[in-house]
Amino acid sequence: MFLREVMAVFSRQGNKTVRKYRCTTGARKGRIVADPETCVAPLNIKKSMTMQKTRGTKAKRAAVKSRITKRSNQFSRRLNRLNKRRTAPTRPGGRFRKR
Repeated sequence: MFLREVMAVFSRQGNKTVRKYRCTTGARKGRIVADPETCVAPLNIKKSMTMQKTRGTKAKRAAVKSRITKRSNQFSRRLNRLNKRRTAPTRPGGRFRKR
C-alpha cells in the first residue's frame, strides 16, 4: 500500500476525533476506511448486497439524522474545520467557470 493511494482524514467515533483514510484507488475508491489495507482487500459480495438493501430502506432517515448531527454536534463541527483544504484553491473562490 503506497501513501499516494490513500489520504488521511479526520473522523468522529463517539466523542473522539480519530484519523481515517480515504481510498484513492481500487474497488473502494472514495470510501473512508479505518485501515489503508482495506482499500485493496477483496470484496465480500454477500455483505455488499445486504448493505444495498439496508441503504435502500433507511437512506432518507440516516440523511436527516446526519444533517442534524453535523449542524449541532460540536465534534462534527470541529471535524469540518480539520478536514478543510490547507492550501489555497487554484482559482478565486475555488470554482471553475461555467461556459
